Amino acid sequence: MRALIDLIVHYKHWFLFVLLEVISLFFLFSFNGYQRSVFFTTANDVVGSAYDVISGITSYIHLQEENQELEATNQSLRKEVNSLKSQLASMQQDSVRRLPHLPRQYDIVSAQVVNMTLHKANNLITINKGEADGIRPEMGVVNSRGVVGIVYLTSRHYSIVMPLLNEDSKISCRLRNSEFFGSLVWKRGNADIAYVTSVPRHAHVQKHDIVETNGYSDIFPPGLPIGVVQHIGDSPDGMSYFLRTKLFANFSTLREVSVITNYSAPERRQLEEMAADPTRLDSVLNQQAPDKTVPEKIQTNKAPQTNNAAGESTTQQPSITTTQSSENF
Repeated sequence: MRALIDLIVHYKHWFLFVLLEVISLFFLFSFNGYQRSVFFTTANDVVGSAYDVISGITSYIHLQEENQELEATNQSLRKEVNSLKSQLASMQQDSVRRLPHLPRQYDIVSAQVVNMTLHKANNLITINKGEADGIRPEMGVVNSRGVVGIVYLTSRHYSIVMPLLNEDSKISCRLRNSEFFGSLVWKRGNADIAYVTSVPRHAHVQKHDIVETNGYSDIFPPGLPIGVVQHIGDSPDGMSYFLRTKLFANFSTLREVSVITNYSAPERRQLEEMAADPTRLDSVLNQQAPDKTVPEKIQTNKAPQTNNAAGESTTQQPSITTTQSSENF
């Protein structure tokens, strides 16, 4: 103990220098937006590389557990395929589902989780795919069980995901059986429980109803599973339901995820932004408006020149034909 005190006293100037440097850097990055942005962008790749190494070690440790989970998932998929085959005849009658000629709107990019928090108010997930792999903010993230979250921030090779376990997260969802929709929010506490709000009181809700995405946004396609209703309660104002929902995604063992890309998202967002701006909308409508003053189509048949007996060139009078409507009055 005495040696430690002597060491601190001997190098006290260096310790003081380091402490002041840390304090100055803290104030620099805390109160200057540009410096903070540069710091986080640069540090994201460095920290992501370190998390990647740690994730490789932990993934090997949990390899047996993941193999068992994949086998169970395969069994479930086999049953689902058999069920879909038996329902194929009835699905052929549904015009909404018979769209084989349309191009594929959605695609997925596989990624691995390299870092994650679970018990904070604003949890975040780091994955090892970024802008170089086509990942952009506001893309949906799922795994084999259900919805995980939405891409929040990206760098060249890494991305930050805002999971469902974040108090700022708000996912538009619906009840599979009744088609009534609401919003999925998370309250700090359990890592597998969220709540569906804004479901009207006249909705027919039962325990064990499936909560899924409703497709109203361009982030998730409709029908992706989110969770199952465990308890039906009332909102604080008594005007809607407050549904306790157990999430399908197991965040405590989350390793493999998929990022959903929507190729039609830019077109949809452009159209919605245009509709929200009356000035821009009027300009586009004026450009698209057809010209109502259409002149009558006249076809001129020019006669060829002929030579008379005297050898002079004469031109016959051209005939003018006016196109008339073939509709009988």
